Amino acid sequence: MSAPAPRPDLPLLQPLGDSALLVRFGASLDPAANRAAIGFANVMAKAALPGVIEVVPSLVSVLVRYSWSIISLANLMGEIRLLLSAPKPEQAATITHVAATIFDGEDIADLAVHLEISPAEFIRRHNETALTVLATGFAPGFVYCGFHPEALNVPRRSMVRAKVPAGTVLFAAGQTAITSTPIPTGWHIIGHTAFRNLDLAQTPPTTLRAGDGIRFEVA
Repeated sequence: MSAPAPRPDLPLLQPLGDSALLVRFGASLDPAANRAAIGFANVMAKAALPGVIEVVPSLVSVLVRYSWSIISLANLMGEIRLLLSAPKPEQAATITHVAATIFDGEDIADLAVHLEISPAEFIRRHNETALTVLATGFAPGFVYCGFHPEALNVPRRSMVRAKVPAGTVLFAAGQTAITSTPIPTGWHIIGHTAFRNLDLAQTPPTTLRAGDGIRFEVA
């Protein structure tokens, strides 16, 4: 019998090797699972459990790295279950960042045709409301932002581009993303920005944190 799919209110705890544990709040990306993952990552970081080395939120899960010489897997899972069952703390006010963007991406015209709107209307709708930083990862400084209304939801491209430069603004699957390093991508290119979510001279090296707000504006 297969394990039940995780839910935001009933996450799955999955050991990864001998020094990591994954707390999964969903089997697929949705707002509730993402909020639950972000909230738990904040709670876990504040708890500062002995032996926990790193807490890394992803889109619908949280990776917990630990030292088995300090805390056993069984004890760690017990502590995590206690944190999950505790009353949820009030969410702290989030920071809203602004990404000034030049909307000159080569895929905007095709997106507009697909959505049956003009390119100008696509840009207006894209920038209409602030988004939430869903997660950072995939590549250094890469940031996922969402969610756009269902009416703007389009699939990724069928062909992958070999490389796009840092600062490329991408769009697909109800989300907007920003690259901080050159990477290959199957997302649609809608523009570029001077904003970089990566500075190796600072600690931590990324500016955006999961749960922050971000607003895209025409540069």
